[in-house]
Amino acid sequence: MKLKILGLIGIRSGSKSIPDKNIRPLAGKPLVGWIIEKAKKSKYLNRIVVSTDSEQYAEIARSFGAETPFIRPAEFAADTSTDLDWVKHVVEWLKNNENYQPDIIVRLIATVPLQTVEDIDAVIEELLKDPEANSAVVIAEASQSPMKALKLVDDGRGGKYLVGYFTGKGVDVTATLRQSHVKAYFRANIVAFRPEVIYKTNSMTGDRVRYHVIPQERAIDIDNEIDFFIAEQLMNRNRK
Repeated sequence: MKLKILGLIGIRSGSKSIPDKNIRPLAGKPLVGWIIEKAKKSKYLNRIVVSTDSEQYAEIARSFGAETPFIRPAEFAADTSTDLDWVKHVVEWLKNNENYQPDIIVRLIATVPLQTVEDIDAVIEELLKDPEANSAVVIAEASQSPMKALKLVDDGRGGKYLVGYFTGKGVDVTATLRQSHVKAYFRANIVAFRPEVIYKTNSMTGDRVRYHVIPQERAIDIDNEIDFFIAEQLMNRNRK
Protein backbone atom coordinates (compact mmCIF):
# COMPACT_ATOMS: atom_id res chain seq x y z
CA MET A 1 0.00 0.00 0.00
CA LYS A 2 1.25 3.46 -0.90
CA LEU A 3 2.49 5.45 2.08
CA LYS A 4 0.73 8.68 2.97
CA ILE A 5 3.53 11.25 3.17
CA LEU A 6 2.43 14.71 4.20
CA GLY A 7 4.38 17.90 3.59
CA LEU A 8 3.69 20.59 6.20
CA ILE A 9 4.66 24.24 5.78
CA GLY A 10 4.08 26.81 8.50
CA ILE A 11 3.88 30.54 7.65
CA ARG A 12 2.59 32.74 10.43
CA SER A 13 2.04 36.42 9.69
CA GLY A 14 3.62 37.99 12.76
CA SER A 15 7.30 38.19 11.76
CA LYS A 16 9.04 40.92 13.75
CA SER A 17 12.45 40.90 12.05
CA ILE A 18 10.97 41.45 8.57
CA PRO A 19 7.26 42.29 8.33
CA ASP A 20 5.37 39.78 6.15
CA LYS A 21 8.62 37.91 5.57
CA ASN A 22 6.97 34.69 4.43
CA ILE A 23 5.20 36.33 1.49
CA ARG A 24 7.79 38.98 0.65
CA PRO A 25 8.93 38.74 -2.99
CA LEU A 26 12.24 36.95 -3.48
CA ALA A 27 13.64 36.73 -7.02
CA GLY A 28 10.23 37.31 -8.50
CA LYS A 29 7.85 35.31 -6.31
CA PRO A 30 6.60 35.25 -2.70
CA LEU A 31 9.07 33.55 -0.38
CA VAL A 32 6.69 30.72 0.48
CA GLY A 33 6.19 29.99 -3.22
CA TRP A 34 9.71 28.59 -3.53
CA ILE A 35 9.29 25.79 -0.99
CA ILE A 36 5.77 24.93 -2.20
CA GLU A 37 7.03 24.53 -5.76
CA LYS A 38 9.84 22.25 -4.58
CA ALA A 39 7.45 20.20 -2.46
CA LYS A 40 5.05 19.79 -5.41
CA LYS A 41 7.85 18.19 -7.43
CA SER A 42 8.74 15.61 -4.76
CA LYS A 43 8.29 11.99 -5.81
CA TYR A 44 7.25 11.07 -2.26
CA LEU A 45 5.03 13.86 -0.93
CA ASN A 46 1.41 13.17 -1.88
CA ARG A 47 -0.18 15.97 0.10
CA ILE A 48 1.03 19.51 0.95
CA VAL A 49 -0.70 21.50 3.67
CA VAL A 50 0.14 25.04 4.70
CA SER A 51 -0.69 26.20 8.23
CA THR A 52 -1.12 29.96 8.51
CA ASP A 53 -2.99 32.44 10.66
CA SER A 54 -3.63 34.77 7.70
CA GLU A 55 -6.24 34.46 4.95
CA GLN A 56 -3.98 36.57 2.72
CA TYR A 57 -1.11 34.12 3.25
CA ALA A 58 -3.48 31.20 2.69
CA GLU A 59 -4.61 32.62 -0.64
CA ILE A 60 -1.01 32.95 -1.81
CA ALA A 61 -0.22 29.39 -0.70
CA ARG A 62 -3.23 28.08 -2.61
CA SER A 63 -2.13 29.96 -5.73
CA PHE A 64 1.03 27.81 -5.72
CA GLY A 65 -0.93 24.57 -5.31
CA ALA A 66 -0.88 23.92 -1.55
CA GLU A 67 -3.90 23.13 0.61
CA THR A 68 -5.03 25.48 3.38
CA PRO A 69 -7.91 23.57 5.01
CA PHE A 70 -8.10 25.91 8.03
CA ILE A 71 -6.75 29.16 9.44
CA ARG A 72 -4.34 28.53 12.30
CA PRO A 73 -5.74 29.53 15.71
CA ALA A 74 -4.05 32.52 17.36
CA GLU A 75 -2.69 30.46 20.26
CA PHE A 76 -0.50 28.52 17.81
CA ALA A 77 0.70 31.64 15.97
CA ALA A 78 2.13 33.73 18.83
CA ASP A 79 5.77 34.79 19.15
CA THR A 80 6.17 32.12 21.85
CA SER A 81 4.50 29.32 19.86
CA THR A 82 6.83 26.50 18.86
CA ASP A 83 6.94 24.50 15.65
CA LEU A 84 5.76 21.51 17.64
CA ASP A 85 2.64 23.45 18.71
CA TRP A 86 1.42 24.15 15.19
CA VAL A 87 2.50 20.76 13.83
CA LYS A 88 0.46 18.98 16.53
CA HIS A 89 -2.50 21.22 15.71
CA VAL A 90 -2.33 20.24 12.01
CA VAL A 91 -2.03 16.52 12.77
CA GLU A 92 -4.97 16.59 15.17
CA TRP A 93 -7.13 18.78 12.91
CA LEU A 94 -6.65 16.46 9.94
CA LYS A 95 -7.39 13.39 12.06
CA ASN A 96 -10.52 14.86 13.69
CA ASN A 97 -11.95 16.59 10.63
CA GLU A 98 -10.88 14.34 7.74
CA ASN A 99 -9.88 11.08 9.40
CA TYR A 100 -6.54 11.56 7.67
CA GLN A 101 -3.48 10.10 9.40
CA PRO A 102 -0.16 10.23 7.50
CA ASP A 103 2.53 7.59 7.74
CA ILE A 104 5.31 10.19 7.52
CA ILE A 105 5.30 13.95 7.99
CA VAL A 106 7.86 16.26 6.40
CA ARG A 107 8.09 19.63 8.13
CA LEU A 108 9.23 22.30 5.65
CA ILE A 109 9.70 26.03 6.13
CA ALA A 110 9.50 28.94 3.74
CA THR A 111 12.62 30.73 4.96
CA VAL A 112 15.10 28.24 3.47
CA PRO A 113 14.31 28.83 -0.23
CA LEU A 114 17.50 27.40 -1.76
CA GLN A 115 16.85 23.81 -0.77
CA THR A 116 15.99 21.51 -3.66
CA VAL A 117 13.46 18.81 -4.37
CA GLU A 118 16.39 16.39 -4.23
CA ASP A 119 17.02 17.47 -0.63
CA ILE A 120 13.40 16.80 0.29
CA ASP A 121 13.40 13.37 -1.33
CA ALA A 122 16.81 12.42 0.06
CA VAL A 123 15.83 13.04 3.68
CA ILE A 124 12.62 11.05 3.22
CA GLU A 125 14.67 8.20 1.78
CA GLU A 126 16.99 8.26 4.81
CA LEU A 127 13.98 7.73 7.06
CA LEU A 128 12.50 5.03 4.83
CA LYS A 129 15.79 3.09 4.81
CA ASP A 130 15.75 2.70 8.60
CA PRO A 131 12.45 1.38 10.01
CA GLU A 132 13.77 2.00 13.53
CA ALA A 133 14.61 5.65 12.91
CA ASN A 134 12.27 8.22 14.45
CA SER A 135 13.22 10.96 12.00
CA ALA A 136 15.70 12.28 9.46
CA VAL A 137 16.94 15.86 9.25
CA VAL A 138 18.62 17.92 6.54
CA ILE A 139 21.83 19.44 7.93
CA ALA A 140 24.75 21.57 6.76
CA GLU A 141 28.24 21.94 8.16
CA ALA A 142 28.63 24.91 10.50
CA SER A 143 31.06 27.58 9.35
CA GLN A 144 32.59 27.62 12.85
CA SER A 145 32.72 25.09 15.65
CA PRO A 146 30.46 25.91 18.61
CA MET A 147 33.58 25.42 20.74
CA LYS A 148 34.85 28.73 19.34
CA ALA A 149 31.84 30.65 20.67
CA LEU A 150 32.43 33.44 23.20
CA LYS A 151 30.31 35.28 25.77
CA LEU A 152 30.47 38.37 27.95
CA VAL A 153 30.36 37.99 31.74
CA ASP A 154 30.28 40.52 34.54
CA ASP A 155 33.67 41.50 35.91
CA GLY A 156 32.25 42.46 39.32
CA ARG A 157 33.15 46.13 38.83
CA GLY A 158 30.31 47.26 36.59
CA GLY A 159 31.92 46.08 33.37
CA LYS A 160 32.24 42.87 31.39
CA TYR A 161 34.99 40.65 30.07
CA LEU A 162 35.22 37.97 27.42
CA VAL A 163 35.43 34.21 28.04
CA GLY A 164 34.87 30.95 26.20
CA TYR A 165 31.14 30.28 25.91
CA PHE A 166 31.26 26.75 27.31
CA THR A 167 34.29 26.89 29.60
CA GLY A 168 33.97 30.39 31.06
CA LYS A 169 37.75 30.80 30.73
CA GLY A 170 39.56 33.74 29.20
CA VAL A 171 42.30 31.52 27.79
CA ASP A 172 39.73 29.97 25.48
CA VAL A 173 39.24 33.30 23.72
CA THR A 174 42.54 32.58 21.98
CA ALA A 175 42.11 31.63 18.32
CA THR A 176 42.38 27.92 17.56
CA LEU A 177 42.76 26.01 14.32
CA ARG A 178 39.48 24.99 12.75
CA GLN A 179 40.95 21.56 12.04
CA SER A 180 41.46 21.00 15.78
CA HIS A 181 37.71 20.77 16.36
CA VAL A 182 35.28 17.99 15.47
CA LYS A 183 32.99 19.04 12.62
CA ALA A 184 29.73 20.60 13.77
CA TYR A 185 26.43 20.76 11.88
CA PHE A 186 23.23 22.75 12.12
CA ARG A 187 19.69 21.92 11.07
CA ALA A 188 18.82 23.13 7.59
CA ASN A 189 15.15 22.87 8.54
CA ILE A 190 13.67 19.96 6.65
CA VAL A 191 12.57 17.32 9.16
CA ALA A 192 10.95 14.04 8.13
CA PHE A 193 9.43 12.12 11.02
CA ARG A 194 6.96 9.45 11.99
CA PRO A 195 3.84 11.06 13.53
CA GLU A 196 3.86 8.99 16.71
CA VAL A 197 7.19 10.57 17.63
CA ILE A 198 5.58 13.89 18.54
CA TYR A 199 3.47 12.20 21.20
CA LYS A 200 6.02 9.72 22.50
CA THR A 201 8.92 12.18 22.78
CA ASN A 202 7.26 15.64 22.61
CA SER A 203 9.58 16.45 19.72
CA MET A 204 9.72 16.06 15.95
CA THR A 205 12.97 14.10 15.98
CA GLY A 206 12.89 11.55 18.76
CA ASP A 207 16.17 9.89 19.71
CA ARG A 208 17.13 7.96 16.56
CA VAL A 209 17.80 10.61 13.94
CA ARG A 210 19.15 10.00 10.43
CA TYR A 211 20.44 12.84 8.26
CA HIS A 212 21.14 14.24 4.82
CA VAL A 213 23.98 16.76 4.40
CA ILE A 214 23.71 19.70 2.01
CA PRO A 215 26.11 22.56 1.15
CA GLN A 216 26.01 25.65 3.36
CA GLU A 217 24.68 27.86 0.56
CA ARG A 218 21.51 25.75 0.23
CA ALA A 219 20.91 26.04 3.98
CA ILE A 220 20.62 29.83 4.18
CA ASP A 221 17.75 30.62 6.56
CA ILE A 222 16.27 34.08 5.94
CA ASP A 223 15.93 36.05 9.15
CA ASN A 224 17.02 39.56 8.19
CA GLU A 225 17.70 41.87 5.24
CA ILE A 226 21.23 40.56 4.75
CA ASP A 227 19.92 37.01 4.44
CA PHE A 228 17.39 38.18 1.85
CA PHE A 229 20.13 39.85 -0.16
CA ILE A 230 22.42 36.81 -0.05
CA ALA A 231 19.62 34.41 -1.01
CA GLU A 232 18.61 36.56 -3.98
CA GLN A 233 22.19 36.86 -5.20
CA LEU A 234 22.64 33.09 -5.02
CA MET A 235 19.39 32.48 -6.86
CA ASN A 236 20.36 34.90 -9.60
CA ARG A 237 23.79 33.25 -9.89
CA ASN A 238 22.22 29.79 -10.13
CA ARG A 239 20.01 30.93 -13.01
CA LYS A 240 23.01 31.92 -15.13
